[in-house]
Amino acid sequence: MSLGKAVRLALQGVAEPGKAEAMRTYMKSTMPFLGVQAVRRRAALRRVFAEHRLETAPEWRRAVLALWREAEYREERYAAVELSGYHLYRDYQTLYTVPMYEEMIVTGAWWDLVDELATHRVGGLLTTYPDSMRPLMLEWAHDRDLWKRRTAILSQNRFKERTDTALLYACIEPSLSDNDFFARKAIGWALREYAKTNPNEVLRYVNAKGLTGLSRREALKNLPLT
Repeated sequence: MSLGKAVRLALQGVAEPGKAEAMRTYMKSTMPFLGVQAVRRRAALRRVFAEHRLETAPEWRRAVLALWREAEYREERYAAVELSGYHLYRDYQTLYTVPMYEEMIVTGAWWDLVDELATHRVGGLLTTYPDSMRPLMLEWAHDRDLWKRRTAILSQNRFKERTDTALLYACIEPSLSDNDFFARKAIGWALREYAKTNPNEVLRYVNAKGLTGLSRREALKNLPLT
């Protein structure tokens, strides 16, 4: 049995169809849901991934993209995202994965799919290959595609004291005039994460740029009022 078929059967086996429509409505998804809750989904997928080993990086990338492209239910796209980060394939996280993640980000085009890729997959590549990924994030920060810009903004969310502040601000600033909720939310979220390490600098930046509304509230959410 192929990995793709095994994933579909496993998800169907733990689905609760009565929850599917509520999940679809909450996520505002045009793609239907099976009704698989996250905990049950992850447990089922771990079993399938352990039983269907992929021997090479190209085989793994093909499997991820096949799950993604052939998905009929949103949980199948979640499965592709989880396979992209499965621990057995950690060594496959190289620059060759960038086109795969770019396709998933652009065609996923919603926070539940993009944010995991931004903060964990693309962020991981930025850590490992800064000389290549830094200019790419700057390029994405200026892209017309909202989700590539959001990815660039969020790519350092887990970096803490390793945050490249200049890169963070350079990725934020092309979106400062964007009124889209997901752009403004990303700016605030990225700054809020950095504020856990350097609150005074985030406060300085927010005030210097005159951030207002959602971005400001999110950025300063955990800071005392000043």
